Amino acid sequence: MSPPAQGRVLLAYSGGLDTSCILAWLIEQGYEVYAFMADVGQEEDFEAARKKALSVGAKKFFVEDLKREFVTQLIYPAVQANCIYENVYLLGTSLARPVIARGMISVADKEGCDYVSHGCTGKGNDQVRFELAFYGLKPDIKVIAPWRLPEFYNRFPGRQALLAYAAEKGIPVQQTAAKPWSTDENLFHISYEAGILEDPNTTPPDDMWKLTASLKDAPAEPEQLSIEFKAGLPVKVVIANQPPITDPVDIFLALNAVARKHGVGRIDIVENRFIGVKSRGCYESPAATILRVAHMDIEGLTLDRNVRALRDQFITIELARILYNGHFFTPEREFVTSAIPASQRTVNGTVRLKLYKGNVVVIGRYSDEGLYDEHQSSMDELGGFEPTDTTGFIQIESIRIKKWGQANARKGQGGVEPQDVYGSRI
Repeated sequence: MSPPAQGRVLLAYSGGLDTSCILAWLIEQGYEVYAFMADVGQEEDFEAARKKALSVGAKKFFVEDLKREFVTQLIYPAVQANCIYENVYLLGTSLARPVIARGMISVADKEGCDYVSHGCTGKGNDQVRFELAFYGLKPDIKVIAPWRLPEFYNRFPGRQALLAYAAEKGIPVQQTAAKPWSTDENLFHISYEAGILEDPNTTPPDDMWKLTASLKDAPAEPEQLSIEFKAGLPVKVVIANQPPITDPVDIFLALNAVARKHGVGRIDIVENRFIGVKSRGCYESPAATILRVAHMDIEGLTLDRNVRALRDQFITIELARILYNGHFFTPEREFVTSAIPASQRTVNGTVRLKLYKGNVVVIGRYSDEGLYDEHQSSMDELGGFEPTDTTGFIQIESIRIKKWGQANARKGQGGVEPQDVYGSRI
């Protein structure tokens, strides 16, 4: 059998209109195309996708179960670091990309592929995340990005052109006019963007949300659960007197199920993409929302103040930025994540929570770590130090503040009259 004219391509395949048309187009250009799907927990009919890819012309189809790797190697470190982008987005899409890219490169190596390809648009973050990951894993890999090739995007300037091409090639297409937005789903979350959501003042319709119950349909009674952490990782979950859950994937699935029922994890934001464009996105992150609340709470009980401050100022912000920008396979990511275990050594204990109408409420926590001393903190007894000791502490802290006040007085800026934040009189 003679080799393909252009080489062998491993395509990141979703089964949707775009990647099905890309698959057919790559074959038309003379490539031999293999299709790849990653099982990262999305609700997907992988057998139907396999049949579709092969019917369009893919020579082989691969689906890799990457859920455990996704949870243990990406989600859990992000939980330990309290990762969040722009103080609201929990990075669900970003977290899955390194796992998918690593799975793709592994298959590409085994199958002797000359190229990898994807269906990411030329305006989004995912093209950057995937391609930087590909190059970090296999520097000599060649990438085909059709939506950045003039011969592709000039031929297919819009959805109607893709639909016409699909009809020409006999590609089955599900009609999606009733749901005019795009989605990306994995175990961690689902995202919605584009279509009617591109107007940031358009309220998402109720039937858009797939994972979580609306607040009006959520149970009228709260539900309690507990999460035990060891070294900052969730190791046991007990939900409403059910048997304990200890497997990492099962923990995430169980938290997803209970959070979805109570409407936990919806957000609607406008964020700053890495390439400099603002983007409106809606997200559902059920289990992730519970874990963030619980983890931050147990840290309050167990984590040293200065360690927490350093972690918040450096690891939390930097790892979120690294993940969002697609810099996972980089020396800076290795450096940052190497500090996470040291920051989490004492983060051991259990948090008790209740879920109610979209809210995650902490109702208690306990730990044997010993950083919290009930007697020392009590307002009802002496303990730990003499109250008079604080007088000296305040005096030392006041030295520089007194000097600053004296300097302002000499410049005529002192006194008790109110000033704005810039020092001017109000």
